[in-house]
Amino acid sequence: MVVRRHWLWAVLCGLSLLAAAGLGLEAKAAGAGTGGSALASLPCGQCHVEEPMLINSKGGKHKTAVACWDCHTEHPPKGAQAVPECSRCHNGKEHYLLDNCKGCHANTHAPNELTLASDLTKPCLTCHAAQGVELASHPSAHKDLACTECHGKHREIPSCENCHGKHSEDMSFASCTTCHPVHQPKEVTYPKDTPSRYCASCHPKAMDQLVVNTTKHHSLECVYCHRDKHKAVPPCYACHGKPHPDQMLKKFKECGDCHSTAHDLRGK
Repeated sequence: MVVRRHWLWAVLCGLSLLAAAGLGLEAKAAGAGTGGSALASLPCGQCHVEEPMLINSKGGKHKTAVACWDCHTEHPPKGAQAVPECSRCHNGKEHYLLDNCKGCHANTHAPNELTLASDLTKPCLTCHAAQGVELASHPSAHKDLACTECHGKHREIPSCENCHGKHSEDMSFASCTTCHPVHQPKEVTYPKDTPSRYCASCHPKAMDQLVVNTTKHHSLECVYCHRDKHKAVPPCYACHGKPHPDQMLKKFKECGDCHSTAHDLRGK
């Protein structure tokens, strides 16, 4: 009876070992092509529970392009270099040549979950060069700010209202960006349906004059005359032609000589 029990125990142990070996081979085979599948992490996951779970949810290319053993080629006590340098795989591009990768990519198992310092610009511009060119080519207060002054988290797009007041209470972030490109905010352009109340907060005198104006200008939106681009001032004859005889125009060369401004039309 004792011999039979020992024999049965030996068979069960053997089957367990075969099953474990099968899982390991299956995981290795899966990892050879897809690298980061959950199956490929099974052998490592026996001891390292959190890392495979994190890679599976936030690993990015570390999940799909490599297996655990592609990065961790050694393991104590046999090898001391269990954690490789990022540059072993990531090289050849300006961004990859920066020092202190873990300053932003703190957890290599979730490489796209970036932790950003409060005064970063240069590392950001290695990937976002176009935005750097816009800021440099169109000087504004934004040019003197570090990228992370506005973008506290990677890919975070803050609302303009975090720093700037609204032109009117009904404005939204989308309304701001229709006129002010955020990396060149002084290059103001606007759609044809921009309401005059947006303009009024910066040009109150002109709006006050238009409100009491009794001519047709009173009912026109600002963008009807100041089309497409901020500070564009059209000549009066663009709409009105030349209603006065040439002799009068020779004496009064500017419409404003008699009619004040377009916001405050009146005779002198």
